[in-house]
Amino acid sequence: MRTVVNGCAIATVDGAGTEYPHGHVVIDGDRITAVGAGDFDGPADQVIDGRGCLATPGLVNTHHHLYQWATRGLAQQSNLFDWLVELYPVWAGIDDELVYVTTAAGLGALALSGCTTAADHHYVFPRGSGDLIGTQVEAAGAVGVRLHACRGSMDLGVSQGGLPPDSVVESTDAALAATAEAIERHHDPSPSSRVRVAVAPCSPFSVTSDLMREAASLARAHGVRLHTHLAETVEEDAFCRDRFGCTPVEYAEKLGWLGDDVWLAHGVHLDDGAVARLGATGTGVAHCPSSNARLGAGIARVRDLLDAGAPVGLGVDGTASQEAGELGPELRQAMLVARLRGGPAALTAREALALGTTGGARCLGRDGELGSLEPGKLADLALWRIDGIGHAGIDDPVAALVFGPPARVEALLVGGRPVVRAGRLVHADEDSLARDLTRVSRTLLRKAGR
Repeated sequence: MRTVVNGCAIATVDGAGTEYPHGHVVIDGDRITAVGAGDFDGPADQVIDGRGCLATPGLVNTHHHLYQWATRGLAQQSNLFDWLVELYPVWAGIDDELVYVTTAAGLGALALSGCTTAADHHYVFPRGSGDLIGTQVEAAGAVGVRLHACRGSMDLGVSQGGLPPDSVVESTDAALAATAEAIERHHDPSPSSRVRVAVAPCSPFSVTSDLMREAASLARAHGVRLHTHLAETVEEDAFCRDRFGCTPVEYAEKLGWLGDDVWLAHGVHLDDGAVARLGATGTGVAHCPSSNARLGAGIARVRDLLDAGAPVGLGVDGTASQEAGELGPELRQAMLVARLRGGPAALTAREALALGTTGGARCLGRDGELGSLEPGKLADLALWRIDGIGHAGIDDPVAALVFGPPARVEALLVGGRPVVRAGRLVHADEDSLARDLTRVSRTLLRKAGR
């Protein structure tokens, strides 16, 4: 099937920064076959009218915790450690139904904000809860977006000096076995893959050194990527220095956790040496500006990381620490917080868009397939409406998208297939998702005595 998008402004986000004030995108099957100026007047099975819109690559979310959609609005004035202590006992009650509902609702919200690929870091597996990664894969298929399922784990409970209660941790061996099973069941390494699995122990304060080390070996034996939280807060930095005698990045390097097959969530508290090591090793960083602001964690050194050569993508993070759950607004937020740290030239609108597209694709190891609008790449495309009152008068379409208010997604294509049309989900009913989300959230909170 051939789909043509005509009449839109286009920001390809390719290596040359190619843009068209009025252009077209041609899609054959699941691949882009042409991008250029003017309208395409050849044969087409479907033509999408892009007038008044900006076409960009679909956004790539590099870090999320979708199950947290059920616990938004809690611990409103807490830092990360206090927030976790309050919420871990609640999360101990999650089940298969809750994970399906929160994953579908969360991915639906992401799609409506321009996201075509989402990495979700799921690390809470109550005993007897079943194949929760498989549940997420099913929900992603129902919404229509690509999923990078990061099979998380925790084996360092409070009785061993960790932060999580013992009731929500696994044994080291059980975590490794379940992670290997998730890879074997669900990972698709093909270029057009809609589901990939990464190995993702949770954090230095919830995972033993043995699990970190063995998880890295497991991932590399299976040819999949590695993901974890690192250097998010000053409390984590102090924990690593006290327990391991080094900084979080030094600790990660000792355990084999730096490399171009690794991306780290947050990377807020990095010294110059850490920035240099991430750049030299090609280790990626998922920048989560709204969550970091909500928890008062600080502002990541995005400009320095980019200058050092490290891949940097954008992450929404869990919606219990970033209640909006949308990726499109993170373009603006990333630009603004970078300027708070480094001044008005610290990050441009186009660099912010690159974080959400090519940068995210690099973090996930998919920059050969995703992240830009170029012939041969997968047809993941967001069409943003920028001709309304919120964007009128901003002649630069990329500036309109990034500097302006959140733009409505007129259309979202994943592999050439529509996932959003006229600002509505194609495959899921938003009202039903909202009702189901309210129901499972209230059930979970009652179970926890909230």
